[in-house]
Amino acid sequence: MFNPSREQARDFFFEAWRKYQAHEPLSDLEAIAVEHIGAHREYHAILQNPARHREREWTPESGDTNPFLHLALHLTISEQLSIDQPAGVRAAYQRMLARGMDAHAAQHEVMECLAEMIWQTLHDRQPPDVAAYLRCLEHKVGV
Repeated sequence: MFNPSREQARDFFFEAWRKYQAHEPLSDLEAIAVEHIGAHREYHAILQNPARHREREWTPESGDTNPFLHLALHLTISEQLSIDQPAGVRAAYQRMLARGMDAHAAQHEVMECLAEMIWQTLHDRQPPDVAAYLRCLEHKVGV
């Protein structure tokens, strides 16, 4: 999934959860997605009802967190950690774990920095500022 539409991205999560619930084989990416879905029980009912939630809008103005965006950010972080891109993201994450943070909480800390970088990129219409992303991670680690 390199540049999926909103519907394709949502269908990926709906289908991964459906397959998991049906005990069907999962692709490697689906298995990672299901791990993150499992850590977010608040999304289970949403993912079990595609007809109701496929077109739903989640807006920050209404205090909602978009579950599909949240899960996609988890997948992005998992991929970044697996290949250490940008270089240094894995080390910062490992330091969070070494300081006693559990893996899910550490991913949420990374997610704050990733979301900030994405927002800034869109706001400024500039390429992602990877150096700022890494500085944010270092700040989270307390280095």
